Amino acid sequence: MSAVIPKRILFTMIEKYTSEPAEKLVYNEDFWLEVRKGYRLNPDIINLENGYYNIIPEQTLERFIKHVREVNYQGSYYMRTVQFENKKAMAVKLAAIAGCATDELIITRNTTDSLDTIISGYPWKEGDEAVMALQDYPTMLTMFRQIEKRYGVVNRIVSVPHDPESDEEIANLYAGAITEKTKLLMVCHMINITGQILPVRKICDMAHSRGVEVMVDGAHTFGHIRFTIPELGCDYFGSSLHKWMSVPLGAGILWMKNEHISKIWPLMAPANDSSTDISRLNHTGTHPVYTDLTVEDAIEYYLMLGPELKEARLRYLQHYWSDKVRNLPHIEMYTPSNPARSCGIATVGMKNMKPAEMADILFKKYKIYTAPIDIAGVHGCRITPNVFTTTTELDVLVRALNELQ
Repeated sequence: MSAVIPKRILFTMIEKYTSEPAEKLVYNEDFWLEVRKGYRLNPDIINLENGYYNIIPEQTLERFIKHVREVNYQGSYYMRTVQFENKKAMAVKLAAIAGCATDELIITRNTTDSLDTIISGYPWKEGDEAVMALQDYPTMLTMFRQIEKRYGVVNRIVSVPHDPESDEEIANLYAGAITEKTKLLMVCHMINITGQILPVRKICDMAHSRGVEVMVDGAHTFGHIRFTIPELGCDYFGSSLHKWMSVPLGAGILWMKNEHISKIWPLMAPANDSSTDISRLNHTGTHPVYTDLTVEDAIEYYLMLGPELKEARLRYLQHYWSDKVRNLPHIEMYTPSNPARSCGIATVGMKNMKPAEMADILFKKYKIYTAPIDIAGVHGCRITPNVFTTTTELDVLVRALNELQ
């Protein structure tokens, strides 16, 4: 990591660190305390559940409020004139972050909206098969069950090991579920209940060699770890912008290869159904357009902080606490030990305590807010720090996990 913080800084309180190499800033707690000042945080809790919704920094929030006021000021004039032009302009900026062509990406409402569009709109025939994992997001699995009932699709479900020995182990697991009837394979880029990063490119290459298309759930990776969508090698990709990109609630992305656009049926029928235009897939009626406008502001903050620095800090924070408790006899870790296989998210359980009870004690006794997970072979609390999380807060977590036996 040789990058330095960009010279054009929005948050002036950290300007004095602009010449310091990123590899040093990762561990510089004074720097991150300055970043923390840019957020309005509840002082009564230690928020370690940032994976569901990332609290947005104050400067982005102020821009959002400004957009709300401006849209309200212009009223129907805005909605009937530049609304769609502005949304496309925001999609272009997102495409630049994603490293993809601008005509392959649209703004949706969230990951569920994006992936449900593909699952429900795919040209299924009775007897077709789909492959997915037990650890996939429940809403996606529910949609596949609906497709199973509606079209007679057969769903084949694998179970991903928590600490795999190799990428090949994971790719072979999915390969074993593919048959000559398989049409679509769904895979998480990062499993939401454990934080495990899966070898998506190897899975995609394997699936394509068997004539199977791949849809990637990237809800927890866009704005979290660095990658471009094309390098994943998938056919479809969806993510939520209210997570690691810190956009206000109400925006996500859907990307797909141009060659697939014409065969996917929209969730809601568009007014102008051009079969080759991806925008036909994101008609949602009247929606909060000021959220779309704030995409640009969130991207600006993301780039000013630095994608490389953000990823490195989140990975450091995860291992700061998890490495200290992983080998305790009463602890069960559900996140891989290999640093390359996870980043900010990790899930920890107590061998003699149910997740709901564990989360309750962490909150009531230590003021630590977490997400209890008790599905798909995962029984613990998901710990998700953010860039404003301090190592002092994580020390409280480590102390709590040592005391809870």
